[in-house]
Amino acid sequence: MELDSIECVSSSDGIDDDDASAHLAHSFVKQGVSAAAVGGGGGGSGNGGGGAGPAIHPANSVHELLECPVCTNSMYPPIHQCQNGHTLCSTCKSRVNNRCPTCRQELGDIRCLALEKVAESLELPCKYYTLGCPEIFPYYSKLKHEAQCSFRPYNCPYAGSECSAVGDIPVLVTHLRDDHKVDMHTGCTFNHRYVKSNPREVENATWMLTVFHCFGQYFCLHFEAFQLGMAPVYMAFLRFMGDEAEARNYSYSLEVGANGRKMIWEGTPRSIRDSHRKVRDSHDGLIIQRNMALFFSGGDRKELKLRVTGRIWKEQPNPDNGVCIPNLCS
Repeated sequence: MELDSIECVSSSDGIDDDDASAHLAHSFVKQGVSAAAVGGGGGGSGNGGGGAGPAIHPANSVHELLECPVCTNSMYPPIHQCQNGHTLCSTCKSRVNNRCPTCRQELGDIRCLALEKVAESLELPCKYYTLGCPEIFPYYSKLKHEAQCSFRPYNCPYAGSECSAVGDIPVLVTHLRDDHKVDMHTGCTFNHRYVKSNPREVENATWMLTVFHCFGQYFCLHFEAFQLGMAPVYMAFLRFMGDEAEARNYSYSLEVGANGRKMIWEGTPRSIRDSHRKVRDSHDGLIIQRNMALFFSGGDRKELKLRVTGRIWKEQPNPDNGVCIPNLCS
């Protein structure tokens, strides 16, 4: 991105902070961006009108000026520049061997104080505005919001591979079905059968993922084997394809057993905002020790045969006393 009409001035050039900001604001006016928008004041606009300047849009030159030319992320203090005025973020400065990626001049330790002060005066929409977020934030508050924005895309919930796919829930459901070949089921009850010829081989986590569609929502069933300390265990748990607040509206049960014995787990599905590993390591699910799993398998106890059944239901508020009552799916 080349912005030859923008001159970024550092304090090392003998201009103090206020003068530098005014100088940069003047440059913005020449590009058609109002001084009021840059300086935060209520004066006249750079277009000659008497009102406030135009609203800042993520695609305009001010926002682009604050994009690091290396990683394209928004820059936050300290913002660095070379002697020719090219800027980059502090993270990328450590990656370019102290050479400006634009002109190859040595970077040194020059701060772009004018650009930092301009950023203080900006209010910008959340970067997920195209996904529906209506919020506008001061520049330095925007990053914190975006890390928790409920409109931000979800990561692919498929565990066992470093899948980088992101998107909204319909996109991820299609991705799981087409790219990961995940089984898709409709209904609120499930019956998962796990068979392993050598139950002692659990060095690498063995797991499966099935997606269930009920109550107009999607849920992911995980089942895997791993080492818990020195003991091999098997674990099943459910994740909700949505945010945590909505996940709390649902409950699920898991049951495994044989030979007149059974284990039952009841809980709330975790949101896919929590990674598969985070849920597994928190032990928030049905955990079966290997000896118990072999007992449930019957036979000569040399082959693992587990059948996990379960049900999902929605918690409905009771209008009489305000508590939740289960709404079981038939």
